[in-house]
Amino acid sequence: MKKFFLIVAMAFGLPMTSGILIKTNAQQCVVVEHKKGWSHRKKYGVIGAGAGAVTGAAISHDHAKGALIGGAVGGASGYLLGRHKDRKYPNRRTYKTKKRVD
Repeated sequence: MKKFFLIVAMAFGLPMTSGILIKTNAQQCVVVEHKKGWSHRKKYGVIGAGAGAVTGAAISHDHAKGALIGGAVGGASGYLLGRHKDRKYPNRRTYKTKKRVD
């Protein structure tokens, strides 16, 4: 039984004391600002063009012509909405991350 307690004490005691004796390297973090992928103009323009093309093809009798017209109108309106949002909130497209310096 004494050997068991000695083994358990060594198993838990050595890692705890060795952590104190080993010099730890403090991680230095630097905050880096990144831009997100697409602007609102581009994102809303693509979404509007896709939705307009699908709607135009579904409504029109000539599906190809309706898709082209609907895509152009939807893309233009989506671009304008995205441009408004980009101008109203100019700093929303950046986010901060922490980068570890070795």
